[in-house]
Amino acid sequence: MKKLIYIFLLPLLLLFNSCEKFLDKSPEDLLTLDMIFNDKTRTEDWLAGIYASVPDPYWGFARSIAYDPLSDDMAPSTGWEQFGWTVIGRQTGNWNPTTSWDPNYWTVLQQRIRSAYIFIGRVKANPVQKVTEEEVELLKNEARFLIAYYYWLLTEAYGVVPFNAGIIPTNATEEELMQAQIPFDRMIDWIDKELKEVSGKLPASYNIPSKYGRATSIMCLAVRARMLLFAASPLVNGNPDYKGFKNNKQEELYNGTYDPEKWVRAKNACKELLDAAHSAGHQLYIEFNKDGAIDPFMSYQNMMFAKGNQNKEILFARPVANHWEYDKHAQPRGTGGNGGMGITQSLVDAFFMNNGRPITDPSSGYVEKGFSTLPEVRNTKWLEAQGDQAGKEGQVTLAGTYNMYCNREARFYVSVLYNRAWFRREGRTTRFMQREWDGGPTHDAPQNGYLLRKKVHPAFDPRTGANPYRPGILYRLGEAYLNYAEALNEADPNNTEIFTYLNRVRERAGLPGYGTGAGQIPLAGQAEVREAIRRERRVELNNEGLRWNDIRRWKIGEATLDGNFYGMNYNGSQLSDDENDPQAFFKRTVYQRRRFSKKNYWFPVPQSEIDKNPNLAQNPFWLN
Repeated sequence: MKKLIYIFLLPLLLLFNSCEKFLDKSPEDLLTLDMIFNDKTRTEDWLAGIYASVPDPYWGFARSIAYDPLSDDMAPSTGWEQFGWTVIGRQTGNWNPTTSWDPNYWTVLQQRIRSAYIFIGRVKANPVQKVTEEEVELLKNEARFLIAYYYWLLTEAYGVVPFNAGIIPTNATEEELMQAQIPFDRMIDWIDKELKEVSGKLPASYNIPSKYGRATSIMCLAVRARMLLFAASPLVNGNPDYKGFKNNKQEELYNGTYDPEKWVRAKNACKELLDAAHSAGHQLYIEFNKDGAIDPFMSYQNMMFAKGNQNKEILFARPVANHWEYDKHAQPRGTGGNGGMGITQSLVDAFFMNNGRPITDPSSGYVEKGFSTLPEVRNTKWLEAQGDQAGKEGQVTLAGTYNMYCNREARFYVSVLYNRAWFRREGRTTRFMQREWDGGPTHDAPQNGYLLRKKVHPAFDPRTGANPYRPGILYRLGEAYLNYAEALNEADPNNTEIFTYLNRVRERAGLPGYGTGAGQIPLAGQAEVREAIRRERRVELNNEGLRWNDIRRWKIGEATLDGNFYGMNYNGSQLSDDENDPQAFFKRTVYQRRRFSKKNYWFPVPQSEIDKNPNLAQNPFWLN
């Protein structure tokens, strides 16, 4: 995959300055294609170029694609807008169809798809260079997977897009060139069928390390399961908001009639993935303590860092990801980091207490105000709160910790860096108050009192350049369990397997399960189970690029993203929780007003594309 660095541009330079330009290729260009596909290395480089648009789940989801900041998980410094963080404007509703978007999926992914079709049409056996017919078929099926996957990424972002099941010929009519969007369900059906078929032609894994990240049958089924879950959800299953939204052929682009069979279809796809994944040896990543008990801290932390055969939870990963910038921007300013990539108070509040109950539950034991008098110790090998010091093994909080952060579940501590938490690499606590090492008034400081800890490697050091490798995980088994539980609750709400898979995730997190057994937390009815599953997804999958799509598909954007966003008091300079003291740091304070309306459920079609193709329809409500 080292070739990705320079091969990324090869198909673009040769073919894709624009789609129109490709249609005017001369014979010399075709000879160039012959030269490429007569050479094994150049052929592999071409395929690597197609793979290059597999999203980066570190810097991509945080900075480029920016799905995490668009959700209510991540809070990058609002001061970074002046440095090109256009996602800040998107958070506040300041964007339109002419606003640029770095990934430019509408253009780039369609170029990749076209490149993949060219690859399928031209790749061939090469006996001289030991490329067999069997290997050619495998390469073609990898390209087929990427075509289907990229069509899903386009659909996930824009809702409805144009579709071509092949290359538009050079003698195409204007109608063939100026294609409109096709109905959402039609696109889903095609991708579903294609991924299912290709899953039967690809291996479940590779024995060759250099092929890590290449398309597998498990990747096909994982993409398919997540897609069908989306397609069954309220945004596109019975949503009346899109009635009358048609293409140039007067076809309704969204079906406004609720179809319960879509949940059955999603449920079956999720179960098919789980069966195949288990058969292939996939399992949750778990680390144990010396007494044989699950260590939820180390399990949840290292789930994102363990690689290769050490981590069977990974279903689909990008081998190369920009975790350097991700880690640096989440490191406190006083430790050599950029110090402003935070998380929201909403996410802080979402984590459970150590007894497994949400903070809103009267029996949770949650206390917000005041400060602890003693450190908290648990059964864990986690080192980040002085656990590496003799006599402090298992320590997870320090004495004097704000009570809001005490007695919380393990995933909270692995995900959230709060003020006065221990920062092991520097041998000190974080200092987020005004005029302190890590605080304001600079823009390289948490605007709401928190930094992101999830996926940030504890051995990363911007001072020395230490940057431990880890894969960029796009799909993992923990999500697949929650997907299945959700689909099953909608399709077959009395099925006991709902709790089986939901509780596997909670068990790894060190929390009691749901149910009627001893020590379990009872839930009553489908609606209550639905909310429990949604809460679990919020916590378990935080800052993995999924919350944005969950908010959209559940159609809860107005309730969660339109309004004031809170944190601790950025201007505070006192270790106080006195609501009447303007200098008190530990009090809920508005740091940003975000805007979300019905149009924001989909990215707008770029205006530049509509200007070129009058048959395209702008996405709903963007013209208002």
